[in-house]
Amino acid sequence: MSRHEQYRVELHAISVGRWPAYLRKNSGLPGPRGNLELVQAVAEEGDQGFFDRLIATDDEYLVVCGVVGLGRLMAEGADFEPQLLGHACDQRWRVREGVAMALQRLGDADLQRLIGLVRVWSVHPNPLVQRAAVAAICEPRLLKAPTGADCALTACAEATKALVARTDDERREPAARTLRQALGYCWSVAVAAAPASGLPMFRALADNSDPDVAWIVRENRSKARLAKLLDPR
Repeated sequence: MSRHEQYRVELHAISVGRWPAYLRKNSGLPGPRGNLELVQAVAEEGDQGFFDRLIATDDEYLVVCGVVGLGRLMAEGADFEPQLLGHACDQRWRVREGVAMALQRLGDADLQRLIGLVRVWSVHPNPLVQRAAVAAICEPRLLKAPTGADCALTACAEATKALVARTDDERREPAARTLRQALGYCWSVAVAAAPASGLPMFRALADNSDPDVAWIVRENRSKARLAKLLDPR
């Protein structure tokens, strides 16, 4: 039995009222890595009311669990896009990562619906929303379909263009730096999924003299998945 399955069994064995304490005890926090297997398990076992209660606690790990749970409900047909949009702008990086995980659950069930959302979010004025869009779609399992890979390339291109359009002062703001960090790896994921169209886009990006674009190119070149495409010897 996997850890993920074991957590589901253990959640079933206790009352829902005890779940928050169980989640806190097994969160892995404080520490370098939160317990993502448990996040996914509780996202599968809870309901909307429980997810809302987790989010209302303002406990970072519990909020992440609730946010990912909303992604499961989205995958089942519900609409929590406004709520996820709000959480994408959270100042806590784990909560923002929870939004990406939630959207990936949606993509697993309904890729076209995720693509539609990513197209809107990738041109949003808030760089944290743009970051959520590119981080969500630039997941290898979602890029096996050509439509997913094309969406990832377009989202990376749109978000990079928006970053370049910002003033120097705006680029120094934490939200813009967070977006830049995401683009420092997301391009390599997108290009590796669709090299025929992605490599020309990335090579064109490398010709841009903008310092942030140069950083993005350099970071992506260091990723093995892209390096072997650029130098296939």
